[in-house]
Amino acid sequence: MSRHFLAAALLAGFALPAVAEDAAPPRTIRNAPAPRALELAAYVYAASNVCGYKIGVPEFDAVLAKMNTKSEDVSPRGPFGARIQGIFGMMSNDMALHREQSCIAVAGEYGPEGSIAKNVLQPMAAGETPTPAPKAPDATPAK
Repeated sequence: MSRHFLAAALLAGFALPAVAEDAAPPRTIRNAPAPRALELAAYVYAASNVCGYKIGVPEFDAVLAKMNTKSEDVSPRGPFGARIQGIFGMMSNDMALHREQSCIAVAGEYGPEGSIAKNVLQPMAAGETPTPAPKAPDATPAK
């Protein structure tokens, strides 16, 4: 652009088009699970953790399939694991504060006679102990 044109444009009050030097396209993740699917997964994991329910895997997968999501995508160790764990932590803490009411509500929604989906959360059999949750990876940076 010549100096004369630039000076004339500035004097006339015209705005020059902005030129982005590092105009990279925004980063998007293809086929990311819907936020509702992430919340549902964290809710089911929190209910399993706080109330001691087993997760009915085929039923859970069927509910996620209705949301166009796979259980691998919403697992705590999956590609969206950090988001799931964050939501899970908040929900677990809240459920633990009101454990009895929360467990009754969750069972009514996703239990054997669930109003939203049946058998996603199943009661533990007598004498059955829950399997421990996998340990979270160490967050310390490698040297």
